[in-house]
Amino acid sequence: MKKITAVVIALMIAGGFGFAKLKPGQKPTVAYVTNGIASFWVIAEQGVKAGGEKYGANAKAYMPAEGVADQKRIIEDLLTRGVDGIAISPIDPANQGDLINHACEVTKVITHDSDAPGTKRLCYIGMDNYMAGRMCGKLVKEAMPEGGSVMILIGRLEQDNARRRRQGVIDELLDREPDPSRYDAPGEKLRGKKYAIVGTMTDQFDRAKGKANAEDAIARYPDLGCMVGLFAYNPPLCLEALKQSGKAGKIKLVAFDEADETLAAIQDGTCFGTVVQNPYMYGMESVRVLVALAKGDESVIPKGGFIDIPARQIRKDNVDEFWKDLKQKMGTK
Repeated sequence: MKKITAVVIALMIAGGFGFAKLKPGQKPTVAYVTNGIASFWVIAEQGVKAGGEKYGANAKAYMPAEGVADQKRIIEDLLTRGVDGIAISPIDPANQGDLINHACEVTKVITHDSDAPGTKRLCYIGMDNYMAGRMCGKLVKEAMPEGGSVMILIGRLEQDNARRRRQGVIDELLDREPDPSRYDAPGEKLRGKKYAIVGTMTDQFDRAKGKANAEDAIARYPDLGCMVGLFAYNPPLCLEALKQSGKAGKIKLVAFDEADETLAAIQDGTCFGTVVQNPYMYGMESVRVLVALAKGDESVIPKGGFIDIPARQIRKDNVDEFWKDLKQKMGTK
């Protein structure tokens, strides 16, 4: 984005190329922008709401339904409305740098879930996606200790978190030394001593395409040993395809995130395990940090600009406890 709208320029001038100061007793208005619509983000939205109540802010989550262009529109609209801070999960950070940097000139900006390295964002809230990917790879090894073929299914690879997460899975299965900067482009089969990654299928957040990918993987690779779904909606779609093909339990399923269908499948044994983030805390922490920044407190930004909310592995032995806690946070039974 090379041009800034006249309204945004006016806001920048009014704020001294900085940020309009809050009036005494005024509640900050902060926004939480996701990278799409998914059950994962519904959980994060609850954290945003709880954070608004806890830290005294008008806090709202925004979920782009139509990809990069929709996310850009949401961010630009928030800037023209003069919000006091925005937390963004960039869809395509390599090509959204100008947009994010312009937003940083108008308001306080942080990233969450997926980072935008090299921009002027103040900090990143989330987990180490590469190491979480390796945790997912370890679950594959537990599920299929004798080795075998693996298919990775994911929404898209433009996102920083997606690339790192996928690479972590690959590096763990190929027994490589850790290297978050490594990237194996999709397209070629990758073989290690015991495991072979036969492919990576993307769906661009299209659920019908995601299920079709799972069905195609099952049909194309009769000896497929394990499917790995790396976005929250991928494992449930894989599960549907596996059940319809009569392969549930025969082809192992390893997941990411905590969709209800995934947790239920871990309980009944049709999914071996999942690596979960903490989207509720992503939302709450984003509000906490943005509110403090809006009030002029920059001590909330840690050295290195990374607020780590660690990932966890969920298996059959701890899924009940995890799900009970999640339901309490969501206000469901």
